[in-house]
Amino acid sequence: MVSLCNCLNCQQRTGSIFGVAARYPTEAVTTGGPSSQFVRPSESGSTTFNFCPTCGSTVFWRLSAYPEITYVAVGAFADPTFPMPMRTVFDNRRHPWFTFEAASRL
Repeated sequence: MVSLCNCLNCQQRTGSIFGVAARYPTEAVTTGGPSSQFVRPSESGSTTFNFCPTCGSTVFWRLSAYPEITYVAVGAFADPTFPMPMRTVFDNRRHPWFTFEAASRL
């Protein structure tokens, strides 16, 4: 599932007003190469972010409350044909001036 997240952690992680992630069962995810971690308190426990130590891009993360799910930053795929989000989460943190309709007019 691909989701758009409006939580404050995703806003801080991306430097944007939301983050977009693809969710996978943790046992289905294989990672390779070096990564650095940053753990931050979140609204659902803590989140461990794994990022590239060379460029600093967040690649994937796991929430302590849901260790069976690995979230992968959609931007890490560098694929403009990647499926669009199927749902949004933490809508109570969404910036009220943002709508997809308004963004499509930019």
